[in-house]
Amino acid sequence: MTDTRLIIIAEFETTAATRKPFLEACLEDSIRSVADEAGCSCFDVLTTSDEPDTVILHEVYDSPAAFEAHQATPHFKAFSDAVNTLKVRTVSVRKTTRNAAA
Repeated sequence: MTDTRLIIIAEFETTAATRKPFLEACLEDSIRSVADEAGCSCFDVLTTSDEPDTVILHEVYDSPAAFEAHQATPHFKAFSDAVNTLKVRTVSVRKTTRNAAA
């Protein structure tokens, strides 16, 4: 059975110089999204040890409309501005739904 929630998997490529400020922008967006948005139940900021300049965001929204509302928030605008200012490369943004869970 397909879940109606929208799960975002976004991947970004930073550099050694932009990694820390970008992670700070991601953290602020994550904290504000879960605290301030009723439609956002999860927002993880992930990195890997073998690809230190890769940042992955895992976000769970109650619906596509909740994600649209997220994109209109001040903290999303600040995040988006950081992506542009730091020239962080957006590798992919996947909009997914859960089809099974254990």
